[in-house]
Amino acid sequence: MKKRALLLAFSFLLLFVFTGGYQVWATMAKENYDWYCTQCHGLKGTGDGPNSRPSKYDIKQPDMSVTPRNHRSAEDMNKLSDEDMRLAIKDGGKAVSKSALMPPFGKTLTDKEIEDLVKYLRKLCNCKGK
Repeated sequence: MKKRALLLAFSFLLLFVFTGGYQVWATMAKENYDWYCTQCHGLKGTGDGPNSRPSKYDIKQPDMSVTPRNHRSAEDMNKLSDEDMRLAIKDGGKAVSKSALMPPFGKTLTDKEIEDLVKYLRKLCNCKGK
């Protein structure tokens, strides 16, 4: 009986993985974006998160002197190579001569998760990588 239940569970797992691989990737990338990026880049990715402009949300903290990048802007995002984005995510804004307030996520996210975030950012801006 245990073998049958284990086989059934394994079969469902395989079915889930082989039929929903894209959805799993999209969900994980979005979850990572929502968790790590939206505080500054905003829920829609337009650079208006609560950390960027706390005064807008009645939080008594100074606004950022540099507005976070608008990830929805194809014009802005097409200026970046995929490698630029990987480096910014992995080593922080300072690594690409941008705001030192963007922390490095290289020890928080795996290389695969960073790669998936780059793809997700390309999806947000509806633009192509270089």
